[in-house]
Amino acid sequence: MPLLAGIDLGTTKLTAIAFDPEPGEVVCRTALANEANITPAADRALGRSEWDARQIVSRAFDCLRQLLQQLGPRRHEVAAIGITGQQHGTVLVDDRLQPLTPLINWQDRRGNELRPGTRETWVDWARQRVGESAIERCGCRLQSGFLATILVWLQQQGQLPKQGRACFIMDLFAGQLVGGRLGCEPTAAGSSGVFAPVPRTWDASSLAALDIDPAWMPPICEANQPLGMLADDFAREFGLRSPIPVAPALGDHQASFVGSIGDREHDVLVNVGTGAQVAIYTAGQHFAPPVELRPFPLAGNLLSNVGLPGGWSYALLEQFFRQAVRDFTGHEPQTSLFAQLNQLAATIPAGALGLECTATFAGTRSDPLARGCFDGISPQNFTPAHFTRSLLEGMTAGLRAGFATVCEQAPDFEPRRLVAAGNGLRENPLLAQLVTQAFGLPLVCTHHCEEAAVGCALTAGVAAGLFPDLATASRSLRHINVATRTA
Repeated sequence: MPLLAGIDLGTTKLTAIAFDPEPGEVVCRTALANEANITPAADRALGRSEWDARQIVSRAFDCLRQLLQQLGPRRHEVAAIGITGQQHGTVLVDDRLQPLTPLINWQDRRGNELRPGTRETWVDWARQRVGESAIERCGCRLQSGFLATILVWLQQQGQLPKQGRACFIMDLFAGQLVGGRLGCEPTAAGSSGVFAPVPRTWDASSLAALDIDPAWMPPICEANQPLGMLADDFAREFGLRSPIPVAPALGDHQASFVGSIGDREHDVLVNVGTGAQVAIYTAGQHFAPPVELRPFPLAGNLLSNVGLPGGWSYALLEQFFRQAVRDFTGHEPQTSLFAQLNQLAATIPAGALGLECTATFAGTRSDPLARGCFDGISPQNFTPAHFTRSLLEGMTAGLRAGFATVCEQAPDFEPRRLVAAGNGLRENPLLAQLVTQAFGLPLVCTHHCEEAAVGCALTAGVAAGLFPDLATASRSLRHINVATRTA
């Protein structure tokens, strides 16, 4: 079986892997930090998030180049290239796929700013324009940081270029790889807020309501057809044998599902990274907020409860104790404090002596103004160990509640195991144990730790004709028990 390459254009890092489906292993991996944030300090204080799109694409090329160099002679075995990356956000490009704007990414909060002379946010205004029925058509409610919201804001500010197209950062990279063809796969398009999972097209009603010219939207390309072949000049530079199919870029959430889930009829994806999500596959289209209906590659959808408390909440507590160490000792801790916090929390019995944590410190997708809290503080539980245990239990409760909401909307789904994605569960045995107990299901993870990159690589294998479908491709995945780290 040939090798499959996958590249993930993430928010904090860019990763490239070579996956060998025969043993189900990542045989080579490279990663580079994403240091392209160019948001001015004043704009950052307003919650805006702008990134140098050219630099991100350049670093993605560097990442792929380093991967192929490390592969040595085995680079000739690469038969297809898959791409994934951060969803939501947008970058506007010209007909030569040169950026006309920075990448305004998913973290951007300008949509929550008030419209001049009103007490209404841009997001609220956009939601009123599309109407409540848009949620059912598009699978989600418009949010700040969504492609459509950003286009509306730019247009209302007179900052929308006269000509061009909106796309996702991974679409830009994929288009340049194939020599200048822009396309958008439904898993990415579904994060725009103006894409209809059924019938997998841009939602004409929403575009018209927001006065977005359909010409601004890239053409939709399904994942089983290559976006194109790797351009000859890149093939020569990388030392690859042409032709190499390049698959349309996937959204990272769905790519993680593909790269993690072996049995989509019964597996539950629990992804804990910076944020957290719980998702299951459905062949249907029924859903209700806060669950979102997200297109799955080729057919079907994911029922996804997103924006749940994840690793960022735990990092916030670690930063608090790190600041305390600096303030009281004058010295910066030389290593992270997570291992010590886990050890402390493991000594505390379940329930943390009545201390309860709501870990939504930065709000939720449905309520950005919501805030977290610690409740039930007493002299007995007012310790770092109890606070850590309480926060981990609060994260677990959020995941369990999110799962319950998803299952309410899929009464025929029979969960048999949890599949962990992201480092939040893989690297935190205590959190993994709490999640296993709360869900009452076994928890496994894949042998590899780059689920999204592997997922887009497997999908590229389908586009290249190496697999007849994704279900067959997923059989190459290997899992281990999270609690015992055994096969």
